[in-house]
Amino acid sequence: MTESILVWGGGAIGGTIAAYWARAGIDVLLVDIESDHVTTCRSSGLEISGPVDEFVVRIPAVTPDEVLGRFSRVILAVKAQHTRAAIEMIRPHLTADGFVVSAQNGLNELTISEVVGKGATIGAFVNFGADWHGPGQVLFGNRGAVVVGEIDGTVGGRTEEMHQLLQVFEPDAVLTDNIWGYLWGKLAYGAMLFATAINNDSMADNFANPSRSELWVAIGREVMGLATKRGIQPVGFNGFNPMAYLPGASDLEAQASIEEMAEFNRGSAKTHSGIWRDLAVRKRKTEVTEQLGVLVKLANEVEYDVPLITTIIDLIHDIEDGVRDMSDETFAVLLNRCQ
Repeated sequence: MTESILVWGGGAIGGTIAAYWARAGIDVLLVDIESDHVTTCRSSGLEISGPVDEFVVRIPAVTPDEVLGRFSRVILAVKAQHTRAAIEMIRPHLTADGFVVSAQNGLNELTISEVVGKGATIGAFVNFGADWHGPGQVLFGNRGAVVVGEIDGTVGGRTEEMHQLLQVFEPDAVLTDNIWGYLWGKLAYGAMLFATAINNDSMADNFANPSRSELWVAIGREVMGLATKRGIQPVGFNGFNPMAYLPGASDLEAQASIEEMAEFNRGSAKTHSGIWRDLAVRKRKTEVTEQLGVLVKLANEVEYDVPLITTIIDLIHDIEDGVRDMSDETFAVLLNRCQ
């Protein structure tokens, strides 16, 4: 197949994957709302920097209003809060047998499938560390798990093809029949990362701080408890062991998982989460409503309490609105909620 792969969203995730594909000679069309980023990518090129790899590659790139034609393969890599708007713009450009792969954080497959249908939706899980630093500049901080799978649990030709393509970027990419298990595992880990963004410590320092261990364990148990209620079989990745937070798991198992997460993040050039960068550097809204808010909705459906998730959402919103600072004092509110 020679048709270009449409990568919608050229930031940390989409930009990194598209750059690897372009360097390998795979036809890619990058779409991004930042016109300066688009211009740089298609003229002087997209620069990947960091300890993992360093190179510059020119990538065909356009803004959403410049997209022409129809595509059978689309990678969606926008922030969760922009999912519905992006998929509505993508829909007219999707072929009758085309599909959209959600290379995002959260359960965005639910929103995508509402617009283009479940049959046109493929799930993906990404945990590599990257940051968009400016027009044509992406930091690739560390490798991490990359997984792709059909949302109905089947494995077919199109997911096998996407798996092979993702191996160009991440040789250890996984093809799974349980993508929801990975996505729910990432939700628990992601909830912890939202909590780390409430203060200014690095992700590694947050996880390594013994006075905060009880909180990380409690957050993991809250999300994994909900996953169990909803019949999800979670899957682990990069030091995060969801089984350590399931009902009946020991405190020692959970603590070991926290220590592994501290070690994994200690080895990355990406010291803080993208959430922290949104708040501290880019001064913009985070994905908290779309990522964690959906957990509250799903918890209400099965009459399950998620007080820590609710508190994290409230504190992040307070920081976004300028009501609170990113500080140890604000973080203490969450710690106290755990006790």
